[in-house]
Amino acid sequence: MMDIAIIVLLVVVIVALVLLFLRVQSQARMLGNLPDQVDRGFESRHRAMLVDLHGGLTQQGDRLGEQVTGASERLRGSVGAELTQTRDTLHALQLTLTQNLAQQSAAMTDRLTETTRALNAKIDERLDQISGKVNERLDEGFKKTNETFVNVMARLATIDEAQKKIDGLTGSVLSLQELLGDKRARGAFGEVQLEALVRNVLPTNAFEMQCVMSNGTRADCVLKLPPPTGVVAVDSKFPLENYHRMYSPEASDVETALAEKQFKADVRKHVDDIARKYIIAGDTADGAVMFIPAEAVFAEIHAHHAEVVEYANARHVWIVSPTTLMAVLNTARAVLKDVETRNQIHVIKDELMKLSVDFSRFDDRMKKLADHVRQAHEDAQQVQISSRKISQRFAQIEGVELEETPVPLLKVVDGGDKPKTS
Repeated sequence: MMDIAIIVLLVVVIVALVLLFLRVQSQARMLGNLPDQVDRGFESRHRAMLVDLHGGLTQQGDRLGEQVTGASERLRGSVGAELTQTRDTLHALQLTLTQNLAQQSAAMTDRLTETTRALNAKIDERLDQISGKVNERLDEGFKKTNETFVNVMARLATIDEAQKKIDGLTGSVLSLQELLGDKRARGAFGEVQLEALVRNVLPTNAFEMQCVMSNGTRADCVLKLPPPTGVVAVDSKFPLENYHRMYSPEASDVETALAEKQFKADVRKHVDDIARKYIIAGDTADGAVMFIPAEAVFAEIHAHHAEVVEYANARHVWIVSPTTLMAVLNTARAVLKDVETRNQIHVIKDELMKLSVDFSRFDDRMKKLADHVRQAHEDAQQVQISSRKISQRFAQIEGVELEETPVPLLKVVDGGDKPKTS
């Protein structure tokens, strides 16, 4: 700015000198027209003075031209240096932006990789836990099933051995009829057989022997089934005396009819006792089971006394034999197994729901990360566009010829030489 001010001041001085020179020439012409009486010596001195003045003006114009040329060179060098410095600064800025974008992209890629690895590790850990729990449950189920099967086989082997011993001791011990002649003995036999059947089929937490009910009565066995069935009482009854009288070859028809009537009355009494003692509203199921240890007695009731069976069903008492009780117990075991399986399915379903929530959260975070990456890419493109425009501007600035700017000043200085030619 100071150099421009000096140039302007020099131009003003040159213009003033040129005007002064022209005015002096005008006065010289006017003096040329004066009468010859003007002193020739004065005219000579005047011309010498004008010649000196013209030489001084010429030298001043040369000095001003040299100063203008030097100022133009300095201005051109200064502008070129500033353009070079600005170009270097923009280049360094572009490199810095590129490095920052590369670092941010690498950091985002690392974070995404770490997040993906952490999520995969968490998913694998959760799946391993689920698989471990399922395998553990299956192993426990298989183990219990194998133990039950082994126990059943052992019991069957024991029963076979006992049967062989009974067959071998038929002639030397009391007959089964004599053994079961006492009611207590028959009751104990029925309870033992009932317990053996239940223990061979159901797990220990699914039943209870000699269970005391809420009303103070004691049931031979209670089955603990899942809702809505609940607690089912099983009581052993063995109406054997009148059954033998019905089929005694020594009994008459009247005695047989009387024994049959008494047999049905005994069964009805047992049904009433079970319904009254072991069906408790709000505490047990709406039915109970009467276990008859002898298949022959059970067959007699169902084959020839359908009214007794209907009466028992009306009182919600189901009459079973050892064979049919096995079917009932197997059904109960299947229900327990189904409930346990459903519980495990709920566990797996809960874990899958948690896994679904984790995947949902991962998807949201991936969308946010994709938005950030896309925004960073768009910002980088905008920065590239701005850098390209700045580079184009600098190219345009470099393409301008600065030498043409001081041309009018040089023309004015050259105009000062015109009086010299006149």
